[in-house]
Amino acid sequence: MNITTPKPSNQPKKSTFRLIVTNLTFWVLIAIIAGILLGHLSPANGVKMEILGAKFIALIKLFIGPIIFLTIVLGISGMGNLKKVGRIGIKALGYFEVVSTVALAIGVAVAYFFKPGKIDKSSLTLGDASQYTTHAAEHFSWLQFFLSNFTLQVLLAAIVCGIALNFYKKREQTILVLERFSNVVFLGLKYVMYLAPVGAFGGMAYTIGKFGLQTLIPLGKLMLCVYLTMALFVFLILGSILRYYKIRILSVLKYIKEELLLVLGTSSSEAALPSIMVKLEQMGCSKSVVGLVIPTGYSFNLDGTSIYLSMSVIFLAQLYDVHLSFFEILSVIGILMITSKGAAGVTGSGFIVLASTLTALHKIPLEGLAFLLGVDKFMSEARAITNLIGNTVATIIISKTERDFTELNLDPVVEE
Repeated sequence: MNITTPKPSNQPKKSTFRLIVTNLTFWVLIAIIAGILLGHLSPANGVKMEILGAKFIALIKLFIGPIIFLTIVLGISGMGNLKKVGRIGIKALGYFEVVSTVALAIGVAVAYFFKPGKIDKSSLTLGDASQYTTHAAEHFSWLQFFLSNFTLQVLLAAIVCGIALNFYKKREQTILVLERFSNVVFLGLKYVMYLAPVGAFGGMAYTIGKFGLQTLIPLGKLMLCVYLTMALFVFLILGSILRYYKIRILSVLKYIKEELLLVLGTSSSEAALPSIMVKLEQMGCSKSVVGLVIPTGYSFNLDGTSIYLSMSVIFLAQLYDVHLSFFEILSVIGILMITSKGAAGVTGSGFIVLASTLTALHKIPLEGLAFLLGVDKFMSEARAITNLIGNTVATIIISKTERDFTELNLDPVVEE
């Protein structure tokens, strides 16, 4: 009995320290800080760390195809009701289009209000991007766009297989096999995610080492506008949507903080795709809704990318003192509503989409995209984070509208 007496007083300190040290979020945050310090203090070594971030993202991408395929096939076949599949799909696409359009409009409005392109042009160093952007615009093909978009291909294949499985005689046995395989894939992913701090360290060290902190000064106004706009979109637009369903945006952000830090370090929302699906199911979202909405959202619900693209077009117009009429602004929004879909699945797609949009306008020089090369990497974090939050909110909303949402659970069980 005497031995048990002192234990309560020491236990809280020990458990708190252990919780912090064993928390992946803690190590990702430490890795990001270490990456910033290395990149700033030793740029050459920081640049060499690029391989760590690149290899980690490449490793994560190995899981994306199987996870998207399995979750969508299991989601559709598990419903056993193709009308429900179609209803969720239509709801999701309708939601994506409305919210993405709002994101585009907000980007244009903020860019016109703050005028980030009205800056001292003597402080800018123009890089040589004209050949790349012209080539991208001239050779842009929707067929090639689809063929190079692996996420979109897997998505369509999974939908077809999921529908076909509903008509298969041995449907139950096949679902059981797929579920076992899915468990193996997610188990493998669990161990790979322990390398997240390494990937975050490499990505951040390379970014700071390559471009340096001082490169943010000339285009700081543009960056601030992009970050401000995305913050307004997340807290005002997405926050209001969640508030209607009596859910606080801050609670959701706290729940997915580990994924947000991972995206911040790697500049890729794809790095968090598998784990965000697990967390949304643990939150209370239906497995079938998560399996349909999240993978689809990664191709059709890119709120952060939409904001960035619309602001970039207006920024370049201001940079070259090009006046855009109201009709031309509507044209920009209309073009981006189409071209931005699926952009996350194509390397360098941001410049391809911008190049094709500027080519359609015939008013803004393509060479202006060189101004964005230096800071594009720094704004990619904001894009990826906003995309992730947007898809998280979309999944919650679709689950709510389907009344397929169990009791809300915002305890991060996945961190244990």
